[in-house]
Amino acid sequence: MHTRPPLPPFTRDSAIEKIRLAEDAWNSCDPARIGLAYSLDTRWRNRAEFVDGREAAVALLERKWTRELDYRLIKELWAFDGARIAVRFAYEWRDDSGQWFRSYGNENWEFGDDGLMAVRLASINDRPIAASERKFHWPQGRRPDDHPGLSELGL
Repeated sequence: MHTRPPLPPFTRDSAIEKIRLAEDAWNSCDPARIGLAYSLDTRWRNRAEFVDGREAAVALLERKWTRELDYRLIKELWAFDGARIAVRFAYEWRDDSGQWFRSYGNENWEFGDDGLMAVRLASINDRPIAASERKFHWPQGRRPDDHPGLSELGL
């Protein structure tokens, strides 16, 4: 059986570790890599789109990064209980015309005993920002350990 540690039930530390692993994967902008964290029958609500299955989730991510360019994401623990984690997040990106956005959201995650995410419910709002308002300035990929998180940035 394939497992994806840390496994539920989550402690505060293991929930934070799970969130950072997810953040790192999403900052890779690699849909196939990200897809490995989800069960084959995962169910998502992403904005107004409903997705059933890992393959459909990967396809959603492929579409996402054709329009959300120079993507940088920070996730933060909101709450946890047993096999569930609630996360708040913000990410910055630009469209192909050069307009920058900061997207804010909340996710509710539910995991199987194997540590794969079975349910992901995401609510996301986009706010246009000027390039001078950007706060996420690390090179594409993993957020550096010394980069402030959402709370430290006042987000």
